[in-house]
Amino acid sequence: MSRIGKKLIKKDKNVQVSFDNSIVNVQGVKGSLSLSLCEGISLAISEEIIEVVNLNQDKSLDAKHGLYRALIVNMIQGVSFGFHEDLEIIGVGYKVLLQGKSLVFSLGFSHPVVVEPPLGISFVVEGQNKIKVLGIDKEVVGQVASNIRSLKAPDAYKGKGIKYMGEFIKKKQGKSVKK
Repeated sequence: MSRIGKKLIKKDKNVQVSFDNSIVNVQGVKGSLSLSLCEGISLAISEEIIEVVNLNQDKSLDAKHGLYRALIVNMIQGVSFGFHEDLEIIGVGYKVLLQGKSLVFSLGFSHPVVVEPPLGISFVVEGQNKIKVLGIDKEVVGQVASNIRSLKAPDAYKGKGIKYMGEFIKKKQGKSVKK
């Protein structure tokens, strides 16, 4: 049996969890999310505790048992508090502006790069070089942050580009002169 899947999930009073026909719906202060479970996985919901149950006790479902428990915990946390990823732009002339809901980047290309937020995602820009990606779905927040980082990944020699806040970039030495 999955060790993660056996752990019980504590539910907040502000969060409503319902399970019907293998679909989990979670509603909270920030919004609502839903997830479809595979056959053999079920939920036992009481007032304060949720248990993910592996009905078949099949070894192939053990990994999914733990996975679905982790996804449900992330859904509960997302509708209660939300998730965020912080990005930082490093480099002379590199900057970002918030126009309406979309981001406009100046990254040294011949044209500005515009990033539209997907449904449920919002951006906050602090100064000209810090971006915060906000949302209730952890997977979508992480994917949007990764897509933004891939616009101009940090350079290995000077460290210029878009990086996660707190990410360490190991820099290479430049050419060495022979004597």
